[in-house]
Amino acid sequence: MFGYGKWVAAGVALGVSLLGAPAQAREVVAFPDGVTPGSIIVRTTERRLYLVNGDGTAIRYPVAVGKPGKQWSGATQIDGKYVEPAWSPPREVKRDNPRLPAVIAGGSPSNPMGVAAMTLAGGEYAIHGTNRPNSIGTYASYGCIRMYNQDITDLYARVSVGTQVYVTR
Repeated sequence: MFGYGKWVAAGVALGVSLLGAPAQAREVVAFPDGVTPGSIIVRTTERRLYLVNGDGTAIRYPVAVGKPGKQWSGATQIDGKYVEPAWSPPREVKRDNPRLPAVIAGGSPSNPMGVAAMTLAGGEYAIHGTNRPNSIGTYASYGCIRMYNQDITDLYARVSVGTQVYVTR
């Protein structure tokens, strides 16, 4: 599993208004009942993440997902929340991009994690912001779920460690 490498938390707890900009891409949509409220559903083929509200609706966010051959599916949960995390590329990423430094400082414009990240239990994947907003809506990552920075800020404020995450293809 590849995605976020070694994490170093920087900064303080993320506030709802970290960026102050509204996320125009997210929207409330109808969503089937029967899914536990507060759960996150990532539909890889749609390149969308849903935060289930439990009233027949969900907040839908556009995301970037794994490139072909880097996609995965299954159930996991958020096991960590980080603001402006430093990032160390996993072995596969470093192999494919040998010029990457061993660590990219949190808050750096070249840090691929963006303003915040939530790690997923069981591997090296995360749901995180991005320094490449043009990648949202595409198959771009090594398996992580990328979001617009304003959207990860919104989602980060709405969920907690232990939130269930389901990734489908």
